[in-house]
Amino acid sequence: MTRPRMQIGWKTWLGIGLVGPLVAGVAMIPSNASDVGDPAQRDGDHDHASMTAGLQDDLARVRRATARYHRVEAAEAAGYRLGWVNGAGRLIVNTCIARPAAAGGGAMGFHYFNADLMATDEVDVLRPEVLVYAPDDDGRLHLAAVEWVARSATSNPPGVSTAPSVLGMQMHIIAPAPTGPAFYLTHAWIWKENPAGMFADWNPDVSCD
Repeated sequence: MTRPRMQIGWKTWLGIGLVGPLVAGVAMIPSNASDVGDPAQRDGDHDHASMTAGLQDDLARVRRATARYHRVEAAEAAGYRLGWVNGAGRLIVNTCIARPAAAGGGAMGFHYFNADLMATDEVDVLRPEVLVYAPDDDGRLHLAAVEWVARSATSNPPGVSTAPSVLGMQMHIIAPAPTGPAFYLTHAWIWKENPAGMFADWNPDVSCD
């Protein structure tokens, strides 16, 4: 497997048109990974005091459905590829995605997209469109999160006109058009603990350095 490029600069994000307005607002199972994680939060926008038993069950189902993908090679064999080719034929989101310290720090990691799942307007909780891999100190990639993604009406190519929901939560856009891909998305850090919350976009324990 060719090791992905560790390109992490904030200017890189701006160059591929992924972040834009965000500046202002902003493999192996870990031995200490819990089945639930911390109370669900999304960058402070949604602060849930606790997870319901039903949500815990749903997350356990997602873990079972994605446990086969701890090795990047297994994800690639299932149709996942690093980055996304947009409607203009341009490969984007193909580097390690990090947030600068001035904006809060933390990172997401490498995004492996499934083109077949991205081509639909439907979101299936057991078939996430994106698998997120976090690098360790040696650069090896470990499955850290899943990400449900739906193209919005302003994506290229366009998708749905209203935000879908997953796990009972409405998906959101963090990189709107025209500078970003305008994806509706939701992260779930089911394979790596996230101090910011299970559903936070950024994980302070992930680094692209």
